[in-house]
Amino acid sequence: MSDTLSAAQARRMALAAQGFTRRRPATVTARHVHRAMEHMGVLQIDSVNVFVRSHHLPLYSRLGAYDPALFERIFHSRATHYVEYLAHEATFVPASDWALWGFRMEDFRRRWADDPDSWLNSNQRTVAWVKDELRVRGPLRPADLREDAPRERGTWWDWDEVKLALEHLWRTGDVAISGRRGFERRYALAEQVIPAEVRGRRIPREDAFRELVRRAARSSGVATESDLADYHRLRDRPGVRQAIADLVDAGELEPVRVRGWERAGRPLPAFRHRDAVLPRRVDATTLLTPFDPVVWFRDRALRAFELDYRIEIYVPAHKRRYGYYSLPVLVGDRIAARVDLKADRASSTLRVQSAWWEPASRPEDAAAIAEELVRAASWQQLERITVSRWGDATDAVADALAAIGGVVSDRHEHERE
Repeated sequence: MSDTLSAAQARRMALAAQGFTRRRPATVTARHVHRAMEHMGVLQIDSVNVFVRSHHLPLYSRLGAYDPALFERIFHSRATHYVEYLAHEATFVPASDWALWGFRMEDFRRRWADDPDSWLNSNQRTVAWVKDELRVRGPLRPADLREDAPRERGTWWDWDEVKLALEHLWRTGDVAISGRRGFERRYALAEQVIPAEVRGRRIPREDAFRELVRRAARSSGVATESDLADYHRLRDRPGVRQAIADLVDAGELEPVRVRGWERAGRPLPAFRHRDAVLPRRVDATTLLTPFDPVVWFRDRALRAFELDYRIEIYVPAHKRRYGYYSLPVLVGDRIAARVDLKADRASSTLRVQSAWWEPASRPEDAAAIAEELVRAASWQQLERITVSRWGDATDAVADALAAIGGVVSDRHEHERE
């Protein structure tokens, strides 16, 4: 394989590494979900729920419509072999990888232990009480702790302190997440969730970095140093560089050049995983969440897909450029558009609040996007689709929806939320 790739080849390689060249199954099973997780490695969790919770979308993007109960069973039950940790932001990771994050847990512990004024050192009584409650009672929701908390608010106990204790203990690895009910976490001591043989494993920092960079490269296909560091939010750049060098020496990574991947007019060094494949084409058309590994790193999304993306949730409505929570739309190996979707469940309607073309769009993309909106609406059991008039792609998408037989579609005026 050549040591110089075109930008299009790099995109196809990246999408293949993320599982987008596989045919969507007729019926999604747990086996399909586990295979998708193998491609992604981690699944970022986010509470945004304007269309569907963000972490439900990456599996839909790769597998198509699936039963939400399957997601609950695989990721939220106590029996799951996935747990939550800060592997990017808050993410689902295999429970068997718990020890792989020991260096990060130790970093949190050392940072707080060495600072006598840290929250953890200043609130030892709260921390001890929370740990004792979990040890005696087993996995608990925060609400369970609130119901049985000491009523000494004026002296030592405060509800916000309990929540902070749980989060601190989770970061240091003393506590693990034992599933969820709805979106509410259940916390437990790590020993109540993680098997002893996993908790007892010790992985040296340099070995953990090498493994995480290896996995990032495998999930990326081809990537720069920054891409590999961001995948698992590895802040120690010398450690990342050493891991890359070790993997190059071992033949697992191959230095390559990607045409168009430049900074200040100079080519960016890139690395191809030895197992990366270069498909002749990518036929997927699907919605992506901005927290999908394909686009979650803004530098890579702009470099690889010409997608200049900023989340506008916290931007005042009148200043938004694209919408509250616009979703990139993948057509083939291109990000062709972005659409801001809202599930209006009271009226069983998928509201396309805005739609915008991206630089890589083509005239024929409107039909593919319309078909994907129909699939997405059906997955969420929404019977109608209505398209606003805000955005340079709305008319084309609305016309394409109208041309699909049996689709009940309409137009609405955009209302800035």
